[in-house]
Amino acid sequence: MIRRPSLRKILAPAAGLRKSGLVVFFGIALLFFGFALSFSGVIGPSLESLRKWAVDLMGSFVPVDSKESAAHLLAGAMLFMGLYVTFLGVRTAYRQINETINPNLKSGVLNEFVRRKQLAEGPEIVAMGGGTGLSTLLRGLKQYSSNITAVVTVTDDGGSSGKLIQEKGMIPPGDIRNCLVALADAEKAMTDLFQHRFKDDSGSLSGHSIGNLLLAAMLDQNKGDFEQAIQRASEVLNIRGRVTPSTLDHVGLRAILDDGREVSGETNIANAGGKINKIFLDPMDVLGNKMAIAAIIEADIVVIGPGSVFTSVIPNLLVPGMVDALRQSEAIKVYVCNIMTQPGESEGFSASQHVTAILRSVEARIFDYVMVNTGLPSEETLARYRESGQHLVDADIDLVRGLGYKVITGDFMSSTDFVRHDPARIAGRLMTLLERR
Repeated sequence: MIRRPSLRKILAPAAGLRKSGLVVFFGIALLFFGFALSFSGVIGPSLESLRKWAVDLMGSFVPVDSKESAAHLLAGAMLFMGLYVTFLGVRTAYRQINETINPNLKSGVLNEFVRRKQLAEGPEIVAMGGGTGLSTLLRGLKQYSSNITAVVTVTDDGGSSGKLIQEKGMIPPGDIRNCLVALADAEKAMTDLFQHRFKDDSGSLSGHSIGNLLLAAMLDQNKGDFEQAIQRASEVLNIRGRVTPSTLDHVGLRAILDDGREVSGETNIANAGGKINKIFLDPMDVLGNKMAIAAIIEADIVVIGPGSVFTSVIPNLLVPGMVDALRQSEAIKVYVCNIMTQPGESEGFSASQHVTAILRSVEARIFDYVMVNTGLPSEETLARYRESGQHLVDADIDLVRGLGYKVITGDFMSSTDFVRHDPARIAGRLMTLLERR
């Protein structure tokens, strides 16, 4: 049996607004009364009896020289009280409407407005890369500006992204999803949902993340327009800034190893078991994303990395138009060097060798500063990483300076059991650099 809702329940959500409305009405009445007392000659003799009663009442409390003075004193008090009460009523109604539309704001509507206004006036920031390094950086940068453009590498061919490339022919969404979540201003429940990954016993859904599947669904809804699909996802997560791929073309990676072998595919390159000598896009003649190129040219600061030097950082820079945009841009350009080496990609690399690998690949000087971590993890932590073939990147600062770069040093590690960059520390140092310009 379906119960009909009672009138009381139907009107319940408006109860607060009714109270606010009564307060506003009372305030307007006070304003009218005060106006009537002060300008009774204008309004007319019809209010004379009301005016006389009010003046007599005022005279019994405050000694005045004349009835006219008493009238103006009371009128002033009524006008002031009327304005104040009306203001209270309107403010309360405004808060109730905002809390109904967005419960997360609650009583902090003004603070939230000021915060968003400050972020909207923040610097134009471009962050280039992929993987966990880029998403880590974005979590720090979004505290300073909402004018952020994340330019994401789209050469991933493993996991959920690899399956969607094969099944739907779409651009790999994995790193884009991570960047969307990193910039999100939505509730934690929503971001957790976006990152949820189905277990291996989930049939055809095994290994897929919900965020990747939602991007695939939005791609269908937008008739194959990947940028529109990203925009729709950005609106769902209410992100601070925007996320865009470095190219909208399908592209992979091809590497030549030190032993002469040629390997295709990001996953195969990582598992090849040899040092990478040179890396290429496959195909090489892809089109650079115009949105990404324009953002780089107009930026106040461009941050490259952190991330896997050969499979996250360099691929973005190999996209036609990116290097030219970096040269044309008057922005501060910073490369954030990794803290730990990566097996199968940067084994034994020092900070200067990371920089040299980029120089050799793009054959151009595209940044002015190199951010190098000088903090030291505990010996216990380093021993744990050595077991998986990872070592601390040697901060050979003098060699980096010898290559002609300015070096930003400091302890940029997070205070956790994992050796990774701390979002707040690197973002804070980058903003300090920008302020001193």
